[in-house]
Amino acid sequence: MRGYGQFCPVAKAAELFCERWTALILRDLGAGATRFSELRRGVPLLSPTLLSRRLRQLAAEGVVRRRPAAAGRGFTYHLTEAGREFLPLVQGLAVWGQRWTRRQLAAEEIDLGLLIWSLERGVAPAALGPGQTVVQLEVTDQPAAKRHWWFVNRADGCELCLKDPGFEVALYLAATLPDLIYLVRGDLALSRALDSGRLQAHGGQPARRALGAWLNLGPLAKVASRRTDGAVA
Repeated sequence: MRGYGQFCPVAKAAELFCERWTALILRDLGAGATRFSELRRGVPLLSPTLLSRRLRQLAAEGVVRRRPAAAGRGFTYHLTEAGREFLPLVQGLAVWGQRWTRRQLAAEEIDLGLLIWSLERGVAPAALGPGQTVVQLEVTDQPAAKRHWWFVNRADGCELCLKDPGFEVALYLAATLPDLIYLVRGDLALSRALDSGRLQAHGGQPARRALGAWLNLGPLAKVASRRTDGAVA
């Protein structure tokens, strides 16, 4: 980690916080990721070696604490008090990004794995009602091996299945990958996506009515863009 050679507290904090990937690692830790494999899913372009190095640096600075996993092998990672104080800064970055950086997606930003990861950790499983419910998602512009995804919703969370789990599907969704990203990012309103056919939703009326609650897009999706160079989606 290269320093600025200054005693200024802004410089000292920036040496840590502005290191590449650090804000994204803190973002995912703050969102509940604890396992190394979970952190890898949130930063798929970051090599395991570099992620390990970043976690060691954050631990050495007292921002992250590593603990032996309660079940199985390996370790889990958790924010310390110092790490949790970074989270409002991460949230501030997110709000600024929503207001000032939104534009048409570049090719390298259309990331299926990150979209699925965002949905898996963000949806509200209980929104579709009590018991077990299944949402099937078809990403219509993807190859067959990456086209279908199943979200099994239970009271204790949401389980992502890469193959048909064999349960009755309560809600079937279909859209292209860019439109799904625009929807999750807040550029494409759910009502507009449904009315225009860019998002198809089939299922019983209660499940379709609960779609917005299940997606659980959160406050960032409601932050309006202040760019003046036209609509994004």
